[in-house]
Amino acid sequence: MSLEGKVAIVTGSGRGLGLSYARELARQGAAVVVNDVDAQIAASAVAAIEADGGRAVAVVAPVGPTETAKQLVQTAVDTFGRLDILVTNAGVLRDTVLWKMSDDDFDTVIGVHLRGTFTCVREAAIYMREHEIPGRIITIGSPTGQRGNFGQTNYAAAKAGIVGMVRTWALELKRAGITANAVIPVAATAMTATVPYFAAAVEADAAGEPVPAFFRHDLGFGTADDVAGLIAYLASDEAAGVTGQAIGIGGDRLQLWSHPEAVVTEYHEGGWSYDVLTERFPAATGGSLQGVGEKFPPLPEDLQRPTA
Repeated sequence: MSLEGKVAIVTGSGRGLGLSYARELARQGAAVVVNDVDAQIAASAVAAIEADGGRAVAVVAPVGPTETAKQLVQTAVDTFGRLDILVTNAGVLRDTVLWKMSDDDFDTVIGVHLRGTFTCVREAAIYMREHEIPGRIITIGSPTGQRGNFGQTNYAAAKAGIVGMVRTWALELKRAGITANAVIPVAATAMTATVPYFAAAVEADAAGEPVPAFFRHDLGFGTADDVAGLIAYLASDEAAGVTGQAIGIGGDRLQLWSHPEAVVTEYHEGGWSYDVLTERFPAATGGSLQGVGEKFPPLPEDLQRPTA
């Protein structure tokens, strides 16, 4: 097994995508620290991993505070002797449009996703550097962080911020041999279950049936288990040369997201005053203004579901 002797922490791994990640890491030989805010859910996740023949222990605590990050790392070391892999998956949603979003809606999502990723990665990096472990940091992004999405100001900010941090960490941790990457999953989850467009795929997954080929291939939308293989690969020694990347995965599709690059570069001697911009901006940008949000193709008729 490729991860034999390794120890991993997976935050938010009581259910859904996080549980799939934890189970796959365990199947590949890693001992896993499971994390959830619900003790019963966390215990069930540990039992599932042990039933598969793996090793696991649970930490029941909300991700975000530094105290939780310290507890996760200490539990890994105390229980299994070391820490090699961190997967920061924990997250919450508070979706609403900008003008209705409260301070608490914003702060809660930023606190769990962005601050939680920061505090956990900081604690893991401190341990890995001190013990000269060429560890693996795997964060979880989202297409929303790459493209934006209506009603998700907080979530988009957090997920975009995570990818920005990953690029910085790849630079800072390179000398220690620690990699840092962001995975951009597209899968049937509690969030996508609320989107009518994905109804046929979510129904199939819930029923234990294959996700229709249109979703798997054309949209790169599959099951949580479709994402887990990439998590295990990035955690392995084989991925030692992969760092600072944002990698999309879902269904049958693997994507490497580009880093932001200038698509147009123009110069004007003396600078770009208001008057110059008024005259030259349309021609200078050359129709290259960037789109926002994701655009999906029409659903085939046999996959359409009635809407209320």
